Amino acid sequence: MTDDHDISSIVGHYEKCLREFGDTPQGMDWPNAQDLARRFEVMAGVVRVPGRRNEILDLGCGSGLFLDYLRNTDRVPPWRYRGVDISQPMIDMAREKRGEKYFVQQDILRTPLGAGGFDYVLMNGVLTEKRDLSQTEMVAYAQDMIAAAFDAARVGIAFNVMSKNVEWEREDLFHWGLDELTAFLFNKLSRHHIIRGDYGLYEYTAYVFHTASS
Repeated sequence: MTDDHDISSIVGHYEKCLREFGDTPQGMDWPNAQDLARRFEVMAGVVRVPGRRNEILDLGCGSGLFLDYLRNTDRVPPWRYRGVDISQPMIDMAREKRGEKYFVQQDILRTPLGAGGFDYVLMNGVLTEKRDLSQTEMVAYAQDMIAAAFDAARVGIAFNVMSKNVEWEREDLFHWGLDELTAFLFNKLSRHHIIRGDYGLYEYTAYVFHTASS
């Protein structure tokens, strides 16, 4: 794992969206609220025992829209939420709109999270854009981020990437083949994982767990 990733073009892109569209799905570079709610539902689906007091880290939280979703679906409380983002403007917006106690600015590759500090770590949209990074550079960054998130999770993680099973790929998005992704998961993290492509968008979501489900 290395912290030597230049993702300034990705961060800059999201901050530009925030300046243009504010605290909205479009401000987080999502096309519409309906699809974003679907993504939130899939992210929340990684939790194995929904009724318990799960500790959730929303990594790449942006302005904190996922916290709104959890509140609107009566998941907090009992779930305990923390949002982390590398972008200070995103965190400033999140704190202004949703409360300072929930949100922290942090680059987890330079300042790692504590091992097993959360039950679940969720990364919605963190690995869907690659902007001017090459595919090789983006894969290396994605692998480091996934490994760091997995280390911070006691139970498991969820993240999404763009599918390669599409009619055409966008150069600015991160399309990652299933074979390459699952080989990485098997060899470096865990064989206990689920791939979800059942929610009608041009992406898929991976759930990765430390242990088999009981």
